[in-house]
Formats: sequence, structure tokens, C-alpha cells
Amino acid sequence: MGIETDIANDWHAALAALAWQVELGVSDIVGETPLDRYDLPEPVKPAPPPPPQRASAVAPMPEPVAAAPDAAIHAASDAANRATSRDGLRDALAAFDLCELKKGARNLVFCDGNPNARVLVLGEAPGREEDLQGRPFVGAAGQLLDRMFAAIGLSRNSPDPATALYITNVMPWRPPQNRDPSPDEIAMMRPFVERHITLVDPDVIVVMGNTPLQALLKTKGILRARGTWAQALGKPVLPMAHPAYLLRKPEAKREAWADLLSLQAKLRG
Repeated sequence: MGIETDIANDWHAALAALAWQVELGVSDIVGETPLDRYDLPEPVKPAPPPPPQRASAVAPMPEPVAAAPDAAIHAASDAANRATSRDGLRDALAAFDLCELKKGARNLVFCDGNPNARVLVLGEAPGREEDLQGRPFVGAAGQLLDRMFAAIGLSRNSPDPATALYITNVMPWRPPQNRDPSPDEIAMMRPFVERHITLVDPDVIVVMGNTPLQALLKTKGILRARGTWAQALGKPVLPMAHPAYLLRKPEAKREAWADLLSLQAKLRG
């Protein structure tokens, strides 16, 4: 009887001692032999690479690549030449998938204004506001453009062809971060631009900026070319600085005013 009582007392004492040590934060049991915690195990050597496998008889599918520039230009020419109306041309552009800009744009920006206007204004590419609204020249540069042409009696909202404007861009989709279109992108869209001008058949074309200058006259340097009349597609062409440039360089507005007076004289003549 006494032995069983002693065993019971020892067991309860041991349990109480263990509970007390747990409360103190003891997490490891101390063994009889010391343990060196700084004795790191030998690093495990990586397994040798598996032997090369024999090539499969079936070649993997190649990654899709963009169409070659010549092929894309040929496809654009074919699509543009089949369009017999402005609506047909818009549909052809909407269905054209070889231009990478289309993938990042919200809307196709096709045109604005009176299609019977004597004056066609050809811009560069849509910006943020144009991409959102699907209309060309509606941001700050577009507002300045409206004021510029209003000064010589022309408006995109005029129902009279003699005082109206028709506005479009070389690029119908916004380039990312408003970057300049590449030469390949301009060449790809040129057939659509030329067909657009043929269908609208204006008396005069105003190219605003380097992109339309390159698209129609195949040259660069809008600040050198501005104010000097040229010919493209059988039409008189007047190069002018883009309104966005005039917003950055207000001192250039005097030259833009001289260009507008030259346009006014051409229309009266």
C-alpha cells in the first residue's frame, strides 16, 4: 500500500514539474550528451542533371509572329481598294488585324466633320481623349485646332461644304503612351489613308505633323516643310505644325497664322 502511494505521489509531482517548466517556456528536453547548435550539417550536393533526351519526332509549334511589313502592306492595300464607300472603308479598318496598335486601343478613330467639305485635315494619331471618344482632335490640341480654323471661317460642324472641315488621322488607333508611329505602321496605314482621301475627294488637304507628312509626301521635317504647298494624290497639300506643338511652343502660332491665311487664299483662288 505504501509503495503504490509513493508511486502515485511521484507521478503527480513529475507532472506538476513538467507543467511548471512548460509555463517557463521550456521547449526542448536536455539530454545527457551536449548538443552543438553551431555544428551545421554538410550541404546537400545537387543531383546531377538528367541525361539529354532524344529529340521528339514532332517539332513544337512555332510562336505566332507579326506579319511581315510587305505582307501587311499588301493586305492593307487589298482591303482598302475593295472599299467603295466611307462606311465600307471604316468596316475594312475595323476588320484589319495586322496592326499591333489595334490590340491596345479602346476605339477605332475614323473621322469627324462634314464629308463634303472642301478641306480635309489629316492628323497623326489619336491621343487619350480621342481613343476614349472615338473621334479625332477632341483633346486640348483639338480645341486649339477648332479655334485656329474658326479664325478663317472654317468649322467641322458647318453643314456648308464651303466653310466645313473633314478631319481624320493617319493612324486610326492610339499608339501606347502616345509614342510616334513607326515607319512600318505608317506604311501599313497609307493605303487606307489614300483610299479615304479618294472617297472624300476634297479640294485641299492640310497635313498636320510629321506622320501625315511622311504618309502623303514621304518626307520628314514638318517645321521645314510647313507653309510650302505640295501635291499628293492630285491634290494641293499644305503642311502645318501640329496643334500639340503649338501648345508647347506658343511662339510658333505666328507661323501657323501665316499658314492659315495661305489656306484661305488658296480656297478663295
